[in-house]
Amino acid sequence: MRKYLMSAAAASAVLAGTTSAYADMAAAERWVDSEFQPAAITRDEQIAEMQWFVDAAAPYAGMEINVLSEGIPTHSYESEVLARAFEEITGIKVNHQILGEGEVVQAVQTQMQTQRNLYDAYVNDSDLIGTHSRLQLAYNLTDMMAGDFAGVTNPGLDLEDFMGIQFTTGPDGDLYQLPDQQFANLYWFRKDWFDNEEYKAAFEAKYGYELGVPVNWSAYEDIAEFFSEDVQEIDGVAIYGHMDYGKRAPDLGWRMTDAWLSMAGAGSVGEPNGIPIDEWGIRMEAGTCNPVGASVSRGGAANGPAAVYAIRKWDEWLRAYAPPGAASFDFYQSLPALSQGNVAQQIFWYTAFTADMVKPQSEGNNTVDAEGNPLWRMAPSPHGPYWQEGQKVGYQDVGSWTILKSTPLDRAQAAWLYSQFVVSKTVDVKKSHVGLTFIRNSSVNHESFTERAPRLGGLVEFYRSPDRVAWSPTGINVPDYPKLAQIWWQQIGDVNSGAFTPQEAMDRLAEEMDITMARMQAADEAASVYGGCGPRLNEESTAEFWYENGGAKPPLENEKPQGVTVNYDELVARWSAN
Repeated sequence: MRKYLMSAAAASAVLAGTTSAYADMAAAERWVDSEFQPAAITRDEQIAEMQWFVDAAAPYAGMEINVLSEGIPTHSYESEVLARAFEEITGIKVNHQILGEGEVVQAVQTQMQTQRNLYDAYVNDSDLIGTHSRLQLAYNLTDMMAGDFAGVTNPGLDLEDFMGIQFTTGPDGDLYQLPDQQFANLYWFRKDWFDNEEYKAAFEAKYGYELGVPVNWSAYEDIAEFFSEDVQEIDGVAIYGHMDYGKRAPDLGWRMTDAWLSMAGAGSVGEPNGIPIDEWGIRMEAGTCNPVGASVSRGGAANGPAAVYAIRKWDEWLRAYAPPGAASFDFYQSLPALSQGNVAQQIFWYTAFTADMVKPQSEGNNTVDAEGNPLWRMAPSPHGPYWQEGQKVGYQDVGSWTILKSTPLDRAQAAWLYSQFVVSKTVDVKKSHVGLTFIRNSSVNHESFTERAPRLGGLVEFYRSPDRVAWSPTGINVPDYPKLAQIWWQQIGDVNSGAFTPQEAMDRLAEEMDITMARMQAADEAASVYGGCGPRLNEESTAEFWYENGGAKPPLENEKPQGVTVNYDELVARWSAN
């Protein structure tokens, strides 16, 4: 008990804000009691975990470190609240900067290229797992936890409790990134409108099937048309059947690489990302680590019929059924725009913005009732006509703490402490309630979320369901994410501007990816830049050859089969039963 009894001098130290052991544990107790409730562990266990952080951080007290993440509610909470708590408890000051996702990726790429320490840690999407495992420029966390990070690795970290740990593990079986937030792109819709008997009758009379959650893109398109052209207005407000974005910016590239082609059916069967063709259309044979091409002519599918169909539908729906101005929105503008309450559905909606959609009416959210209950729900996104059972069905973002080797060891150790603190069991349930981006099974299964689930529109049911594993981040076929990702938004932007047709744009995109991968191949063959796992491009052949030999899928005669829907309540019942 002695360490909890403070002398007058120690009490003065607390008031002065110093970082003595007494002050640290007093601060820890204050934070545990005032902020870090509820939790998945007992208060005594929380205090013990905080005591470990105090002790482990002692050699670094007074250090100031810099970390970077993109701007979503979860990271705002970390930056504004958890960084301050960490400093008060450990004495390590954290400048937790928030920038756009494109700027985060650029900073990661710049630090890797220059080997200059710009930031001590990044929340960097696990989409870069193929890059980090090949380039070996990020600390291998498995090795570090057994070596130089051993003394600063939380014994209560419990890696098995993380839902997305498989996505941050390289093909070598080692961990390169630690999950910090996780969210899926799902289907979002106004359940109150879908339950309207007048609308249901009118929809079935026109299309011949029930208004419900669309299973395929045909049904999504019919629903978009119905609300935009038949319903048109609700309570004096013009309404639209679809929401998306099209601004020529890096966000637009991720809009497509986040499994849009796969959802249309462009990739191969196989989890988590399609084998041998992934959701980017890049081919890598099973059991190898060398991508062999993105173009149809090299066995890929980035410019195949399914990929071109996917881009064409994105463009058509954006023009025909989305609110005016949506084509100029970026990622950060389009998702909160749903709270205006004038859109019936969104096929590609990131659950990271659930926190914005559950705000009360007093904060301008028109998608909840007067009591704050959501008028909307989320469900699995529909798939396109090229999709086959066993293919990837959607994208899941796993933003993960990543520490580059160019960070000096002492700063890396301090950053590793902060990374673990913001995902610790002491903190994570509360952080999950704020950001609604679950990373731990113990958090999503906490009783507080059982109580809150009815007000979260299906999010808790989805993340408690085994279905969640069918949504996955970018996989290991992508050899260098920063270099390839920047190609996408520029080419897709040319479709939105009308400069190129979807086929022309995807032909150019696939060719540019192959050219870029050819440069990677040369660098890898000359100096093993990618550890021998860089691209090894196939010789070109005809599209017909690859259609018949496991490449891109050939064009369908009918790209709009009969629409199919499912009853939402039955869907959620199936989730709950699992």
